[in-house]
Amino acid sequence: MDGYFTSRIHHQLRNRVRDFAEREVRPLIPAMETSRSVHRELSRLIARQGWLGATISRDHGGMGAGHLAKTIIIEELARVSGAMGAMVQASQLGAAKIIHFGNDSQKKIWLPAIAAGDCLPTIAVTEPESGGHVLGMAATAVRDGDDYILNGRKVYVGNSHVGDLHGVVVRTGPGSRGLTAFLVESDRPGCSTGEQLPALGLHGFSFGELFFRDCRVPVRNRLGREGDGLSVAYSSSVLYGRANLTAVSLGIHQAILDETREFCAQRHRYGKPLHDLPTIKLKLGKLQSRLMTARLAAYHAVHLLDQGLPCDAELMNAKLINVESAIDSARSAMEIHAASGLFTDRPIERYLRDALHMFAPAGTSDIQLIRLAEVALGQVKGQWSQRLSEVVRLEPAV
Repeated sequence: MDGYFTSRIHHQLRNRVRDFAEREVRPLIPAMETSRSVHRELSRLIARQGWLGATISRDHGGMGAGHLAKTIIIEELARVSGAMGAMVQASQLGAAKIIHFGNDSQKKIWLPAIAAGDCLPTIAVTEPESGGHVLGMAATAVRDGDDYILNGRKVYVGNSHVGDLHGVVVRTGPGSRGLTAFLVESDRPGCSTGEQLPALGLHGFSFGELFFRDCRVPVRNRLGREGDGLSVAYSSSVLYGRANLTAVSLGIHQAILDETREFCAQRHRYGKPLHDLPTIKLKLGKLQSRLMTARLAAYHAVHLLDQGLPCDAELMNAKLINVESAIDSARSAMEIHAASGLFTDRPIERYLRDALHMFAPAGTSDIQLIRLAEVALGQVKGQWSQRLSEVVRLEPAV
């Protein structure tokens, strides 16, 4: 894919992120695995590298490098630590809502801070009862003069415990036009986080609960107009969530192949490296094939996104292929490692745990397949990638 999707600048960026990940992130993985808790200092250090601003324009202090560059950043971090790849993908997801729906004032205030690493943003949509069914949410915002009063609970919020600015979608009225999005500072009275619970994988990353109890938010913190909340939620998931989770899966997948290849070279059977056994060689070939196909799907989708071309289906397919193939390859790698893969002296069991975390966010594989079936049947009514190929300019909130 060199020279087709990626350029010299992309290679330089990859080398820079890879060097940082090996030098700064890898030594901290044992501590993160032991504590099974968010690593605040490392999250801040990564943010200060400027990578959260990959898709933020240079006018607002960002890299202005696009979605392929963003994919490479997340991929290279996730190759070393799925948790830190997830941290960056969640932050960039949080920036997306401001890029596409923020007014000039909100962009001037928040985007430079995000690009500089001084602000870690989140997006909070999912609720315990409604899950991925956005229209089923129950959290509310009621207008009170120049403020809104928010009440409710959000779950599985990426960067929940390190986030500085939460993008919260809540209900302001009935139906699909009754959802509205707000920017809520983490230290605003009435906004709090729940207990951070240990999870299967992604140790070092937080994805927990937010509570809003009579949380008063000024009208100037509203994203777009009343009723734009569904667009904020869907566009963030479709354009950024699927692409970003694809990138995390891709990085983990690369790590699975790297580790398995090294393991097969180190272990010997019958006086020869393990990879000389025909059955092992077949499994390695399958890993290589899956990874090549996954990377092609990932890069092609974000390349189209960078070109401003309709690519909702390609993004769905990229997420589907990358998540499923990474999980399949993790299982194949565990079979190659056999009992050795069950112990933590090798990272393959961590890769399997981390890969499983990519399945549900931004739509499970079943959701992606249902949407792709709609593409096959000609039932698609519109594409978010086309709608948001150009940033919409909004008037200041009133």
